[in-house]
Amino acid sequence: MDRTRIDVTRAAAGMVAGQLRYGDFLLGPGTPYRWRKLTGWEELPELDSGNVPKPDAHGAYLGRLLSQTRTIALDEVIVRAPAEQLGGVVEQLGAATGLVEGELPLLVHIDERGPLLVWARAVRRTVPVELGYAVGTVTEAAIEWEASDPRRYAPAVQQVETGLPEPCLPWHTTPDGAPRGIPASTGNLTAANLGSAPTHPVVEVWGPVDTPRITNETTGAVLEYDLILDAGEQLVVDTFAGTAALADGESLLHAASVASWPEQAFVLAPGANELTFRAADDAPADPRAAAVLRWRSAHW
Repeated sequence: MDRTRIDVTRAAAGMVAGQLRYGDFLLGPGTPYRWRKLTGWEELPELDSGNVPKPDAHGAYLGRLLSQTRTIALDEVIVRAPAEQLGGVVEQLGAATGLVEGELPLLVHIDERGPLLVWARAVRRTVPVELGYAVGTVTEAAIEWEASDPRRYAPAVQQVETGLPEPCLPWHTTPDGAPRGIPASTGNLTAANLGSAPTHPVVEVWGPVDTPRITNETTGAVLEYDLILDAGEQLVVDTFAGTAALADGESLLHAASVASWPEQAFVLAPGANELTFRAADDAPADPRAAAVLRWRSAHW
């Protein structure tokens, strides 16, 4: 699933501080569901350390830190409604936080920075039925979500695109014949990840192009495919899912060249990423060819 195609910006724009939106379900100010405690949101997720103890010295050999899933919990949730409507209000909470196979967008807005987004599913819900239930109040309810991807994302999708590098037009030359001026397309682009965590872009390549290659000059990562895309054909590389396919769904993972990195290793590092779009060295640069990148900035 291409998550960059799912638009949550309108839902995020309508939220106020203190609200959470899980799918279409809203909690917090302005709803019957208030809360006093949120955990797992501003904390780092649990980490797996790749450090290996040194057998003959103090300390360890430094390894990678890989984050585990992120668990987000709302505790001390208070549900209030007229006594004759409380059953329906509790039923809505239960329907919204039931068991699902996939993950839903969870937007959390806690302060002036605005909402951030994770993809999660509810894994725990408690609704104590105590004395106050008879008068329309539930106290100490709780909801817990688990996000398989622990990164928190900006709701807005960013996009950049470029064509293949084109030479200067014939009249853009100096008197001695050297190129002068600006080419119609440089084949270069800058993708800014405004967060603190690496993020996976979706890369679209439009033909006609022979042996398309996208290089992140900032990280050294390369995506290159030994194929020819005809005019109008589209290669879609979802680096989060690790897929590369034509628009009709035909997988092209087998077409990756020996120089190409695994799709899931192609990320945008925090900050500005300088990228290039190129084709086979002897192939003409068709102005219809294009590369498009879409991503959300990611935060730990």
